[in-house]
Amino acid sequence: MSGYRDMDYVKLARWGFVLGAAMFLLGGIGHMVGPTLQGWESGLLLDMEIGGILVGLLSPLTFGIVLPLTE
Repeated sequence: MSGYRDMDYVKLARWGFVLGAAMFLLGGIGHMVGPTLQGWESGLLLDMEIGGILVGLLSPLTFGIVLPLTE
């Protein structure tokens, strides 16, 4: 009785990558406006870029390779 059988791994991997790419792009665009931002806002955008890279790379790995193999 696995709870993973109802998950659509392809859809989750695709949307996870899209979410990561959107986070990375928004963080990068925000850095172009960088000189007008305060210190904490610039740090938040940098964290969003780094998080976007991690989400974009790890979600296809997790939902496309690891979870289907564990069933």
